[in-house]
Amino acid sequence: MLKALIFDLGNVILAFDFMRSYQTLAKMYNWPPERVPDRSRLTGLLHSYESGGMSSAVFFGEMAQTLGLDGLSFEQFRDIWFSIFDTDTLCPESFFEYLSKSYRLILLSNTNELHFDMIRQRFPLLGHFHHLVLSYEVGVMKPAPRIYQEAIRAAGCKPEECFYTDDIQDYVDAGRNAGLDAVRFQSYQQLRAELTARSVTLPG
Repeated sequence: MLKALIFDLGNVILAFDFMRSYQTLAKMYNWPPERVPDRSRLTGLLHSYESGGMSSAVFFGEMAQTLGLDGLSFEQFRDIWFSIFDTDTLCPESFFEYLSKSYRLILLSNTNELHFDMIRQRFPLLGHFHHLVLSYEVGVMKPAPRIYQEAIRAAGCKPEECFYTDDIQDYVDAGRNAGLDAVRFQSYQQLRAELTARSVTLPG
């Protein structure tokens, strides 16, 4: 019997697209849009930031220097950096509110301080989660085994008593290797069907 439900954040609860922020920067600095992600990936800054290897201030400074973001303030960068997220959620808040009454809800996300601080402010549905397992706080990212062990510890039950969903198959596979009942997220309706098949009662 399931006792805990573990959810990824990006493209499970909130849809996002990094190209939105890249395109905004491209317009501001008259760059071809593809220049920004190519250079960002080469630096490895995002991986270090989301693994808790640097502060938000240091990340901004490194990004500004690497990409030549002359004249861009930290506040402007923060808003552009957050613009990757849709304003509507993929799963309604009522869904999590209902589930939280019967199951321990865990958020398991590769994310960073700037994004998550803004998400916490703008999306109250996070208040229905009992524990947040965030890569920049844990110090390691999915699919590393340690972050799954942290989620299981937060769930307070056996791995096989935890359901986990993520939109990235490699992360789902890592969850299964950790003993979780894991499935790839494709849509809200598909998620509801997966939970119903596991005898989880859902809101109408």
